[in-house]
Amino acid sequence: MTIVRCHWATSADAQMQSYHDTEWGVPEHDDRMLFELLTLEGAQAGLSWRTVLVRRDAYRAAYHGFDIARVAAMTDADLENLLKDSPLIRNRLKIFSVRDNAATALHVIAEHGSLDRYLWSFVNHTPTRNPWTESSQIPATTPVSDSMSKALKKVGFRFVGSTICYAFMQATGMVDDHLAECFRRSPA
Repeated sequence: MTIVRCHWATSADAQMQSYHDTEWGVPEHDDRMLFELLTLEGAQAGLSWRTVLVRRDAYRAAYHGFDIARVAAMTDADLENLLKDSPLIRNRLKIFSVRDNAATALHVIAEHGSLDRYLWSFVNHTPTRNPWTESSQIPATTPVSDSMSKALKKVGFRFVGSTICYAFMQATGMVDDHLAECFRRSPA
């Protein structure tokens, strides 16, 4: 039997297939994982997801397993070291934004009880199941990702444009954009 996957996970790239098959589109509610995925989606800006995915373990090591409080406490020197000879994408604005986003996340958690509660509020705490049959139907942004982007920027997050927010929503299962024939498609 042939396994049918979404268009972007059909290559022989085992890491991309594994990500598609086990994570992408699965509702995520853990604050640390939500912060990790928001960080990785921001790192992807202007690049391919594969470029970030192959560096995921390096990001986890560099940012203390995405422990939000520990990342918020990183010093300028810590961040400068990540720019020297690290396997991360060495973009100064992206590297420094992670610490700023962690500090912002702590404020959001203090105000809303959790990052999960705040981020999932944009979809009324319920995943949106989209009816796509072709990859060309999947949008890069939506009115919801536009709203999320504006709200995140307003509270102080960086690298959270609408396209990044929509990719984040897909990754965290806020939206189910698995194509109709994909074996990972949620049941109706």
